[in-house]
Amino acid sequence: MEKPLYPSKVMRITQGYNEGSHLNSFAIDEAGADTSISSIYAPFTGIIKKIYKNDANEVWLESIDKVEYPDGTIDYMTILFAHANEVNNLFVGKKIKQNEIFYSEGTKGDASGNHCHIECARGKFAGSGWYKNEAGYWSINNGKKPEECLWINDEIKILNNYNYNFKKIPTEILDENSSKPAPPQQEPTVQQPEAPPLKEEPLPKDPQQNLPSTSTETKEQLIFTCPKTDLYGIYLKKGEQLFLKK
Repeated sequence: MEKPLYPSKVMRITQGYNEGSHLNSFAIDEAGADTSISSIYAPFTGIIKKIYKNDANEVWLESIDKVEYPDGTIDYMTILFAHANEVNNLFVGKKIKQNEIFYSEGTKGDASGNHCHIECARGKFAGSGWYKNEAGYWSINNGKKPEECLWINDEIKILNNYNYNFKKIPTEILDENSSKPAPPQQEPTVQQPEAPPLKEEPLPKDPQQNLPSTSTETKEQLIFTCPKTDLYGIYLKKGEQLFLKK
């Protein structure tokens, strides 16, 4: 699950929420590293739901999936961006990946100095996307404080956070041995059942006793009596013969 990131690599907030032209809203103005035009990055993987070119090139970006808010909320998120000088490369339905440059600061609309007007809202894009608040300013529906919606990380340089407490994504600490390949797992040794030992029967004192006579000169010699029905191995030397008796 994605954590929505602050959309600028340099945080320099020049106007906070509920003041000036942001009365009765949670809007902030992000001016970037200096007075030049800075890029704006997608805080999450989202889809453009609305573009309004008749004012300040406002763009509404809605998260494709639910995201994790710094305050613990799990929900969709919609963010309104304003004042980019040009949005011809954008269209409704366009998918933007998290951390992808898709917008920029500017002065389109009622703006003095290059900056980006940002408003966060909980949930999906709703209605027209905004409403006219009691102070007479247009504000995003279901607005929510930016520090309750956006995370920061080590890549974001803080010049002015306007005393807002943005929560930082903790850096993952890898175990010192985690980069080392794991030793190969030895296959368990399977012990084969031992074959029963050959039981040698003592030879009778008289080798010819209890042996049937044969019509040839070769005489049978009792070497082993099978104690039970089983498989047995016999080692023979060259020239030796083997006779079996039932």
